[in-house]
This record gives sequence, structure tokens and C-alpha cells, in this order.
Amino acid sequence: MAGLFAIAVCCPDAPVQAAGPLRCGRFTEDVPPAPEPRENAHAHARFEQINAAAKTQPYQVLFFGDSLTERFDREIWEQHMTPRGVLNAAVSGDRSENLLWRLEHGNLDGPPPRAAILLIGTNDLGRERSPEVAAEGVRSNLLKLRQHLPETEVLLLGLWPREDVPRIVQRHEIAAVNALIATCGDGIRIHYADLGRLLLDADGRLAPGISADHLHFNSQGYARLAPSLDREIDQLVRRH
Repeated sequence: MAGLFAIAVCCPDAPVQAAGPLRCGRFTEDVPPAPEPRENAHAHARFEQINAAAKTQPYQVLFFGDSLTERFDREIWEQHMTPRGVLNAAVSGDRSENLLWRLEHGNLDGPPPRAAILLIGTNDLGRERSPEVAAEGVRSNLLKLRQHLPETEVLLLGLWPREDVPRIVQRHEIAAVNALIATCGDGIRIHYADLGRLLLDADGRLAPGISADHLHFNSQGYARLAPSLDREIDQLVRRH
């Protein structure tokens, strides 16, 4: 499990409303869930650890997310992320409102990083929210990052595929979320990347041997993602 190990160093409908510092406007008139803390010991401990790490060491990159990031294979993280000064700032089980609460309560209070990575939203769909509401939750976090870190390059990652069967409803929901949030990328400070294809075989199924539960990934899965993440991070840092 990846902990706080790092060195310091298709077109959707038009947005509903204009969005200030974001290229994308609101995706729905429904109000997304308000920022909310998690009420379990692990989430609280991770929140405190991330706050402490972000405030005491100047990390090049903050990687925000849920279990897909927190549980990043440790060996692959140390090989690819640690040399790039990436802080694993993810908490397993987080939904968009939980991450938003963290961003408002200390996770952004340290020295501004050169880049931030955002991968959040799969657990929102797990709560039976519509793709539009899930995408709005992602957008709320993106807006908070832009407001608090206006000079930081942001890599917005599309949601990674879940479930093995390509035509299952969760795959369609993920595709809908990704089509919406992709419109937030402006190529200036916000850069969208969909790496999910790296986890699929030629038939669109999850590649054999990369996931036991069709949601989380083992070392083989992260090994498929790491080189592309390396390139994306290196490009962001060079831009800054």
C-alpha cells in the first residue's frame, strides 16, 4: 500500500453555467454534496498525516485521490513517483465531498507544489449518483485547486475502468463522467488525461491478472500506468 513515501523535491451537452477560473461550467443544476469529513479512524489518520507532510516538506507534486491512489503499489511508487517528489495525498474510500473537505482543512496549506494530480469520483458512482452529479463533484475539487493554487499545473485524470465487462452500466457511467470532466482541460493550467485504456485488453475487458475485484489494481496494473504517469508529471513540472 502506498503511504506517505516520497522525497521532497464524445461531446457532452453545453455546460449549464459559466465557471470563473475553469473552462467548464456546471454540469447539472443539482447541488453536489457539501464538503464532509470522514468518520473513521483510518481516514482521520491519513488526513492528519497528509496535512503534516504537506506543511513540513516542499513536495513537487500532490497526488489527490481515493484508494486507487492510496493503494498504489509501493515498489512501483518508489521507483516512479518518489524520485519525482510526489506526495501520496489520497484516502481510501473518499468521495468527492470528502476530498473537498480535506482541501478546505489543511491539505493545501503547505508550500505550493509545482503540480497537482486529481483522480476522484469512482466512489461517487458507487453511491448511485448520476454521472452529472459525480462530474460536478470532480469539478468542485478542481475549482478549489485552481482557487487555492492558481500557479500550479493540474493533471486531471479520467476515472479508471471498473468491472470486467465493457458494456456493464458502470463502464457507461465512467465514460459519461470522463466526457464531461474532459471539457475542463484548457491546456494552460489544467491538463486532462484518460489513462484507462492502458488497463484494458483489445476487447475492452480489464487486462488479465491486473485486478482481483475488478476495481482495485495490483502491481501489474500499476506497472501499466506508471510510464504514462511519469511522462505526464514530467511535462507538468517542465511547464511550471
